[in-house]
Amino acid sequence: MAATALPPLPPQFKSIQHHLRTAQELDKREPVVAYYCRLYAMQTGMKIDSKTPECRKFLSKLMDQLEAMKKQFGDNEAITQDIVGSAHVENYALKMFLYADNEDRAGQFHKNMIKSFYTASLLIDVLTVFGELSEENAQHRKYARWKAAYIHNCLKNGETPQPGPIGMEGESFGDVEREEAESSSLHSGTTQPTSSSTFEGVTSNTIQPSPQNIPLVDPSLCSAQSAGEVRLTPEDFARAQKYCKYAGSALQYEDVSTAVQNLQKALKLLITGRE
Repeated sequence: MAATALPPLPPQFKSIQHHLRTAQELDKREPVVAYYCRLYAMQTGMKIDSKTPECRKFLSKLMDQLEAMKKQFGDNEAITQDIVGSAHVENYALKMFLYADNEDRAGQFHKNMIKSFYTASLLIDVLTVFGELSEENAQHRKYARWKAAYIHNCLKNGETPQPGPIGMEGESFGDVEREEAESSSLHSGTTQPTSSSTFEGVTSNTIQPSPQNIPLVDPSLCSAQSAGEVRLTPEDFARAQKYCKYAGSALQYEDVSTAVQNLQKALKLLITGRE
């Protein structure tokens, strides 16, 4: 894995420290996701400050890590193809989100599920390296951030959180970020056990099925026919393929609603040439 240790994090890059720490935590378990966490940090850092000497030095070392990872995993389609990479990161973010959401709705409040909500929100940030977030992912990020802060603050204050969706006001994400920042260090290029241990047991096997609202199938798709003049571009085929990959990823985690939505998007695109 990335052998080059990073220098101390410049204060200007405070906003990306959590994404870099997530990369460290996932290096062995999910190296592809770790790669894109670093890529997000790199792209964001370049926008923040690429001229100050300390920032340039930090970004240079981060680039070395990315190059080392790309060389090591260069034959992995999730690294070489954006569509596959995007589906892979979204897949893992969804796994974190669903685990935490199922625990929340079951009234099982603990640090592991707070960590999972928190990580899901960071990984949805990372999806922006592939383009603009979908409305659904933007909502997932907002909800995950709020839930992490809300449950963290309730437990800290000795209160019992309310499970499931409730009003999303008045919660600060700062406490969660501070606690995460204190639990590990970026300077050494390694992660402290206390931080990574909160991930133990969070796998696809721990995600329990929950009641789902299945979206209605668009009736217009059942009778729609492809017009003769519709010509699909390579980009159209790529988007349709992406929706099918997302649907397949969702089915791995028994998320029927997301699978149906993406299959309908793919079908509409292939039939009409429009999204």
